Amino acid sequence: MPMPILFVSHGSPDIALQTQAPTLACWQQLGEYLERPKAILVVSAHWETSTPTLSTTTQPKTIYDFGGFPAPLYRLSYPAAGAPELASQLQTAFTQANLPLKTDTQRGLDHGAWIPLLSLFPAADIPVAQLSIQTQAGPAWHLKLGQALQSLRTAGVLILASGAVTHNFAWLSPTAEPWPAAFEFSNWLADKLQARAQEELITYRTTAPYGSAAHPTEEHILPLFVAFGASTHTDQLKRFTPEVTYSALVMDAYLWETE
Repeated sequence: MPMPILFVSHGSPDIALQTQAPTLACWQQLGEYLERPKAILVVSAHWETSTPTLSTTTQPKTIYDFGGFPAPLYRLSYPAAGAPELASQLQTAFTQANLPLKTDTQRGLDHGAWIPLLSLFPAADIPVAQLSIQTQAGPAWHLKLGQALQSLRTAGVLILASGAVTHNFAWLSPTAEPWPAAFEFSNWLADKLQARAQEELITYRTTAPYGSAAHPTEEHILPLFVAFGASTHTDQLKRFTPEVTYSALVMDAYLWETE
């Protein structure tokens, strides 16, 4: 059976310190539910390059790519081994898809990767690699990237896409009620993903309610297109809705799996 595909909204880095957060509980339950993969390939909103790039380090460092958070956050780490062995399989798949691929022998795990992994697979005993996104290229490009990753699923690799269902800093507040616009966009997105409405999803900025407002810049939604591209019509889609943080970060997760 092909491995599932998981998309998570990783939220603000300080969620890792909120031990009672519904999102952490959701991730923990997903980690317990998932079959143990041979390796994990993370596509995070926080690694942007001009060309698709795969991390091939054997011991990826924990990257603290944020500032101004409580000191305990900087003491957390995720000491998983790397997965450089994915390079040859990924190169073959990308060549067949007419996609370029570079490698990076130094890149570690950014917070879009290690923060959800801390709850999903806390033992850090599964090899992890990252694949970068290309913010300038848009949704259709990332859909194609995801399609090129489909062969990894039958090789026991879990594709973990990490971004955000909504990501507008102007909407954020520590005290305000959740924005109705964030719910309207996230529910539209869920409906279109379930319907596999590819063209409407690709043009979400104009076809979705509050499409461009929910994502003034696209880096946090592009990993979702990779996940969607790696899925097929035979997959069943499950949506998880643990909470909304800071009034506008909808923390939805999606799981595609063949049943």
